[in-house]
Amino acid sequence: MTVQHDTPTAAASGAGATERFKSDKSGGGAGTPPERVDLLAREVLSAVHDTIRRHRVTYAEYNALKAWLIDVGETGEWPLFLDVWVEHVVEDVATEHRQGNKGTIEGPYYVPDAPERGSHGTLPTRPDEKGAPLTWTGQVRSTDGTPLPGAKIELWHADDDGYYSQFAPGIPEWNLRGTFTADGNGEFGIGTVRPAPYQIPTDGACGRLIAAAGWHSWRPAHLHVKVSAPGHEQLTAQLYFPGDAHNDDDIASAVKPELMLDPEPAADGRGETVVYDFVLDPVRL
Repeated sequence: MTVQHDTPTAAASGAGATERFKSDKSGGGAGTPPERVDLLAREVLSAVHDTIRRHRVTYAEYNALKAWLIDVGETGEWPLFLDVWVEHVVEDVATEHRQGNKGTIEGPYYVPDAPERGSHGTLPTRPDEKGAPLTWTGQVRSTDGTPLPGAKIELWHADDDGYYSQFAPGIPEWNLRGTFTADGNGEFGIGTVRPAPYQIPTDGACGRLIAAAGWHSWRPAHLHVKVSAPGHEQLTAQLYFPGDAHNDDDIASAVKPELMLDPEPAADGRGETVVYDFVLDPVRL
């Protein structure tokens, strides 16, 4: 799927993220038992009711909230809102049992089936792609230390301007997106460019909330990954760079110490190199 728009806007990005979610994930909770839906819905509503009572919410404030919620829906920004302000808690709860690598949020801009690049390869880039070269090597292992040959590493990240392919105009469909398959020793090598920090879209409903609350809209520079292997739980993570001004106040609350990279200058003086391994948990029986 390629989403084409004339200019990068929150509404256009939101519409693309909503379309992608509907096509890939919208049926994921179809088997949830009614008693579970009843429990969760009642407790969420109770928390809202308690907030209204505790802070003596006025009708003017209620109507402002109602108008904003309608705006979020009309502009298609629910994936952005939920992934920025809610998903990190769901991820913490869903993966708290794991002994292997820590993960974090997926975010709204994942696209499955990115082109295969082998065990050692380079992400697709434009001839004039901005950003310093980054070479990443690593190994995928199970929690007992066994290498996992054939493990799949899906990698995607924003360009130097903070835009993702398939969610902003003028970017080739698979730019800075690729799938790598670990070799017989579970090892892989990836070439890309170092991403930059960016602001989440602020010209729509989510931006109006940020402005009204006096928040900032920055995310630190990061690489998105999904790592999977037969018989093991899939890991979804973002990897960060030391020294970023927003590692400590990420708008999405997704940074964890275990996800911090340790890049070093490349031997040839061109960009940086980094080593980061993955340890996957076996599927629980």
